[in-house]
Amino acid sequence: MRAQAINRVIAGAFVALALTAAAPDPGKPPLTAQTALSGGPIDPEQAKLTFETADLSFEIFPERQALSGVALLTFTAKAPLTKLVIDLDRNLPVAAIAIDGRALAKGAWRNPEGRMTIDLPRPVAAGTKVTARIAYGGAPHVAVRAPWDGGFIWSKAPTGEPWIATAVQGEGCDLFWPCIDAPTFEPKNVDLHITVPRGLSAPSNGRLVGVDTLPDGRTRWNWRAKNPNTYAIALNIGPYEEMKGTHRSAYGNDIPLRFWHLKGNAEKARGLFAEFGPTIDFFEREVGPYPFAEEKVGVVETPHLGMEHQTINAYGNGYKPSAEGFDWLFHHEFAHEWFANQMTVSNWDDFWLHEGYAQYMQPLYGLRREGYARYIAMLIEGRARVANRHPIVSGQPRDEEAVYNDKDGPGGDIYFKGAWMLHTLRGYVGDKAFGQITRRLVYGRPDPKPGDFVPRYTSTAEYRRIVREVTGRDMDWFLDAYLRQAALPDLVETRTPGRLSLEWRVPGGKPFPLPVEVEVDGRIEKLPMTNSRGSIAVPAGAAVTIDPMMRVLRRLPAYERMQEARARSS
Repeated sequence: MRAQAINRVIAGAFVALALTAAAPDPGKPPLTAQTALSGGPIDPEQAKLTFETADLSFEIFPERQALSGVALLTFTAKAPLTKLVIDLDRNLPVAAIAIDGRALAKGAWRNPEGRMTIDLPRPVAAGTKVTARIAYGGAPHVAVRAPWDGGFIWSKAPTGEPWIATAVQGEGCDLFWPCIDAPTFEPKNVDLHITVPRGLSAPSNGRLVGVDTLPDGRTRWNWRAKNPNTYAIALNIGPYEEMKGTHRSAYGNDIPLRFWHLKGNAEKARGLFAEFGPTIDFFEREVGPYPFAEEKVGVVETPHLGMEHQTINAYGNGYKPSAEGFDWLFHHEFAHEWFANQMTVSNWDDFWLHEGYAQYMQPLYGLRREGYARYIAMLIEGRARVANRHPIVSGQPRDEEAVYNDKDGPGGDIYFKGAWMLHTLRGYVGDKAFGQITRRLVYGRPDPKPGDFVPRYTSTAEYRRIVREVTGRDMDWFLDAYLRQAALPDLVETRTPGRLSLEWRVPGGKPFPLPVEVEVDGRIEKLPMTNSRGSIAVPAGAAVTIDPMMRVLRRLPAYERMQEARARSS
């Protein structure tokens, strides 16, 4: 009875909060600096916690652009605790908190800047579990330009019904639910209960447990997910129709396929749905087993472009036909099931391991489908976007925005420079070694099978070790040149009668013994570039092309001149 009474108080409080919320404009309510950040150095009090489970109940009020929520969060203390520190946007006021079933007085929590401190009613010993039930609600922050700016997207479907989504990667989970907003705080299990108005659906993460129809026609959608990224927890609400199927994996297991599309889009949706199976086959062949086969491959049509929401990837590319013959947006977000959701970086400083790999998978798919011409054409499309203003990796803890912006951080280089580095690495070590490196990165083992691995955290430091162990060579010279330096390796040519000499130059004068192909009158020879130097005989009048197949990421002045011209004209 005591727990039921607390639940009733909390439920009444959060509904009242939601019903009084006014409809916000895009970018409102404004965020504190704390809430706008995701990741970075871990708060010392939060470092004492292991995030065990989250049971999240939401009700969405489209007409008021408001939500109400109850979060039941369970932690294990790694050190003695006297307080809990939890991230939540202060624009979603907390109405009630209970710790281990005991309701707290109003003064027992404070949330001035979006990092809430809760005084525990009693000390919690190391190794002990503690459960917090938090009721909150109001007008959540509205995304200005989703998915690049985080928040809620309140929209209307072409048929007039509410069409709502969340996309919070940059700012993090605390935009709409209480969490610890850092990559390493994935709950082991998350239950989601999403109540929506009559006639709307609410596809979300994980496995559908059931849909409850309430007396007034509202529905409550109940989902269960294992080890989701905190920013990957997603609300999607709209007048959806569901497309279903099953795919037999290359490993012999069956994978449920689900696509929620808007009414009227069934014909176009069938075309995209047909890509699911071949795309799964590609990733399982190149990387390994689909990580969430017990739940689903899930995609939902959204009013924003896209996001890698674990098992419920957002799709807003409009079913555009492409020269490549497949939908790049669907493919890219699906790549993140391996490179972000199964394998997650421990710190955003290593964000390139998510985005560089996911970006590289599209041209690699083009290679497997149509050959080298398609592959290199897709890579070249991104080459002009490699900026080289800042190193990809700093070696220090960074929040997501510090990495993602291109003024002070690498920005788009985590995608395009990262992809080109992987192209160069694969060409150097070969397909077999590259596949082994990638599998060990994603699964922590070289021979994954369905059911014998769990989601894992990784880092650039671990990637170095994996590359060294797989290749049997110290490859730090390669990784340092591309990840720890802003400038690209420069291949300097010297021509003398009858000979072409080449020399690699990298910042600090460090060795860079990367072989280079040279074509002389139609004949290609690979120069070993021992001690960063190599030379080749060139007969008088011969036609010479350096790196004719564009296998190497290197400085090309033509790109720099083009980028400078664009900057002047913008």
